[in-house]
Parts: sequence; C-alpha cells; structure tokens
Amino acid sequence: MTLTIVGLGPGSVDDLTRRAWRALEHASLVYLRTSQHPCVPYLPAGPDYRSFDQVYESSGDFEHIYTVIVDQVLEAARQASVVYAVPGDPRVAESTVTRLLAAAQGLPIEVISGISFIEPALRLLGIDALDGLQILDALDVAALHHPPINPDYPALLGQVYNRAVASDLKLTLMNQYPDEFEVVLVHRAGATGEGIERLPLYEIDHSARIQHLTALYVPPLGGMSSFERFQETIAHLRAPEDCPWDRQQTHLSLRKYLLEEAYEVLEAIDAEDPAALREELGDLLLQIGLHVQIAVDDGEFQMADVLSAINRKLIRRHPHVWGALDVDGAEQVVANWEAIKQEERSAGGEPQRASLLDGIPKGLPALLQAYEYTARAAKPGFDWPNIEQVVAKVREELEEALSAPDADARAEEIGDLLFVIVNWARWLNVEPESALRAANAKFYRRFRFIEQAAAAQGRSLSDWSLDEMDALWEQAKAQGL
Repeated sequence: MTLTIVGLGPGSVDDLTRRAWRALEHASLVYLRTSQHPCVPYLPAGPDYRSFDQVYESSGDFEHIYTVIVDQVLEAARQASVVYAVPGDPRVAESTVTRLLAAAQGLPIEVISGISFIEPALRLLGIDALDGLQILDALDVAALHHPPINPDYPALLGQVYNRAVASDLKLTLMNQYPDEFEVVLVHRAGATGEGIERLPLYEIDHSARIQHLTALYVPPLGGMSSFERFQETIAHLRAPEDCPWDRQQTHLSLRKYLLEEAYEVLEAIDAEDPAALREELGDLLLQIGLHVQIAVDDGEFQMADVLSAINRKLIRRHPHVWGALDVDGAEQVVANWEAIKQEERSAGGEPQRASLLDGIPKGLPALLQAYEYTARAAKPGFDWPNIEQVVAKVREELEEALSAPDADARAEEIGDLLFVIVNWARWLNVEPESALRAANAKFYRRFRFIEQAAAAQGRSLSDWSLDEMDALWEQAKAQGL
C-alpha cells in the first residue's frame, strides 16, 4: 500500500510531466482534490477517478474540508495503492498535502512535482522570481490585520478564490499600501483564458474575472519603505570605514538625543501636524535603531529579540484579545495588565518591589511623575473620598503658600500646591502634563500676536504699556489664538 501525490500543473494537460502521466496511467484509484481543473477531462483513461467536489459544496469551512480529504485519502491508501492528484505543484499552496505528509505515520509516500501557478504567472507578469519575489497564501494574509510583506520587494499571493477573499485581502494590504496603489490580478495562469488585470488596490474585489485560479501580484512599494531597509541603513552608518560619528556612539552618549526626539514628537502631536509627526516619529525611530545596532555590535541583542519580546508581551497581556478572557471595559483591561505584570515579575524571579511606587521612572517630567505617583497610591485607597475635599486641599495649600514666612518655605509650599493640583487634575480625568503643554502653546501663540502687532507699528515691545499689551492679548483671545 502506497500513496502517490501528483501535481497536475496549472491548467493545460500539455504542462503535465511525463512522470505524473505515467503515475496516473498505471493507477487503479485516483483521488482528485477537485475535478474543476482544466486538464482533468484529458487525463489518461483507465483509473477510477473520484473527486472531493461534493465536500467543498457541502461546507464552507476549509478546516473541515481539509480534514475530510486527508482522512479519506489516508484510509484508502492504507488498503490499496492510490494516487492523490492536486492542481499545480503538491508543495505550493496545498494544505491537504502538508497535512497528509504529517499524518502518514509510516505510510510510503511519493511526491511527483508539477508546474505550479507561479511559473506561468511570472511569464505573464514579465518578472524574475529571484528579484526578491515573496510568495504567500492570500487566505493567510486576508486573515491578518497587517501584511507580512517587505514592501521594498514584490509579492505574489495565490488562492484569491473569490471576491470575498479579495475584499478581506485588500483591507489587510491597505494597512501598508496606499488605496490607489496599482496591483495586478493574475487570472488562470497556465490555463486557457489566462490573463492579467491591472487596477488600484481598493478595486480588486470589484473584478468580475476573479475565480478559483486567480492570484494577486503586488509590485514593490519603493521609496526605501521597509523596516529591513531601515535596519540596513543604520548598520551601514555604523559599519567600519563609514560614519565616524555614528560608530563612536554608545547607549549612554545617545541618551539626550532620545529624550530630545521624544519631546519633538510630543510637540508635533500638540500641534496636530501629521506631516511633522511623521518626520519626528522617523527621528525617534532612528534613535531606537541606533540603540539596537549598538547592541548588535556589542553582542548584547538583536532587533529580532526586541520585536519578539514586545510581540509576546502584548499577546500575553491581552488575554481578552488572544485568549478567552472577557472584560467589561478599559478599566478591567488596565487591572488585568497590572496583574499579569506582577505574575511576570514573580515568575522571572524579580525581587518584590519595596514600594508600590517603584517602577515609575525617576526621569519622568515632574508633573507626569506626580500624576503617576498619586494614581498608583490611589489604587489601594490612599485618596480623598470625593472631589470636594480635593478642592478644599487646593485652597488650603494656596493659603499656606501665600503665608509662607521665607523663600525656602514658599518653594516647599508651592511644590505642595502643584502636587495637590495634579491630584485635582487626576480627579477630573485631566492629564496635567498635556494640559500644561497646551497652556504653554496657547501662551506662545498669544504673546507672539503681541510681538507681531508691535513690530507692525515699528515700536519696541518695551515701549508698550501693560494696558496696551493686555488689549492685544484680548484681541488674540477673540481670534481664537
């Protein structure tokens, strides 16, 4: 008893190999994954041909379909020698073949290769596969939220069976490629009626020509747009005999640049300027890339370690997304996150933190640090029972600051006043760092208005009275600045 798996090629019987023809010609029983293949009517006479078309017609669940096919083929092969014939090549986009080989358990299996859809697709597209072509299963990509594709290189996605698959596929691809990006649908490659159809990505599911022999070609996006190209650029900068400044940097020497770039990102966010945000995020990513390349050069870790760790952490800390846990809202998500963090620390052998406040970075801006301290302390109940008492405490601290007897006391009381104002902001669900940054930006706009008004009149700002400047301030307010 043996199982021979045969590839029928992309369509025309002329593309069937001599070896495959002989295997079919001498077979008694041939299982066809589907009879809906152009060369089936021309296969050698003699064998008992049986297809699984009825399984496809009775179920839309591919997992169930593949299980039925594998079970029936293996059962038959353990009783007699049979041939299992699949479209294209058995090792290209054939889940049933992969499962058969895994479940064979000692059953002798011979795999006879065939021409896959890839070779005629390359001919139709006029491209060379060695130019970085990535080959993927459209069904797998359509089930994702972001495509696993390096956009600097082309990709060929097989099994775009129907318009529903194309619809899901385009949504995934549009998370990386522009809606108007031109792609190519490859129809019936290697079969009668083959052809290509160029159209914008957002229109692929509108094509009336899509059928079970359709694939999608995605050209390179260009513009050095891949994460891999970014890593190559950074590695190049730090390579011997390249940039001496980049080569001499260390984790410690880059600290100030990391902080500066983070604040420039915040500035772009505050300005609600997408173009500036795009540029500043790139500058911040440069700092991350440099730190990782330094770690690679020093034998500490690689980018793959960074990405693997954060991916695993996100999945582990979101059991309501990647697991069976149900949550009632965002607050429960945060509570679960903290509980999982504690479990991770315990499992990793980390010493118990001496304080509930440990773990909040000491280098945070003072307002944000105060906010995090008070929020953390409030979790076990160290907080005012109501907002009225918070407001009363603000007034109390203000009076103490006003009545402070000397400079040192005033500095301390002003600090206490700022701290309790942060608490008040927390009770109002206002993030104080962002609120103050917004107030700073507003002050800048209005003061700049005063400066420009003075300059327009040819007068120095110091020549203006406070009343004059205040009147201009009110004008700025009235203009929404």
